[in-house]
Amino acid sequence: MAKQALIVVDYSYDFVAPDGKLTCGEPGQAIDDFIAERMEAFDAESDEIFIMMDLHYENDDYHPESKLFPPHNIEGTSGRELYGKVKEVYDSIKEHENVHFLDKRRYDSFFGTPLDSLLRERGIKDIEIVGVCTDICVLHTAVSAYNKGYNTTIPEKGVASFNPAGHEFALEHFKNVLGVKVE
Repeated sequence: MAKQALIVVDYSYDFVAPDGKLTCGEPGQAIDDFIAERMEAFDAESDEIFIMMDLHYENDDYHPESKLFPPHNIEGTSGRELYGKVKEVYDSIKEHENVHFLDKRRYDSFFGTPLDSLLRERGIKDIEIVGVCTDICVLHTAVSAYNKGYNTTIPEKGVASFNPAGHEFALEHFKNVLGVKVE
């Protein structure tokens, strides 16, 4: 069987916890079990898992998101820690050679990161994307995956947003514009 990769996008305390700095709230918390189960399944299958984590710095005024959102996912803060059961699973598998934690500085998990190179080195063409927010970082990552030729699956139970209309738009966009398999 060909290897595949699970890409977990921005499932951090700041984006998911009730008191997170830029939380998507209950919708994000509701996908915790599903993402944790997917991580366990991918690790058990010896497929690759990539945790893609938004990274900002204190007084990050030059970053374009600084004009759009309050400070979040600041380096060295608990806001950048994985949330809930996802954190528990990650802590139990993080030493496995098929589990990777990569920082990202833009919505798109491929932009400015080694993600594409790591996938190609491993001969991976099939990816599954889960995480938050459906209509921001997950969407931009899916667009980039499409442009790079990956076969992409996005489980509806594995993505969430603070914006219900944006969430629905993104799911339709994945299916109808990017040809993503939405399960």
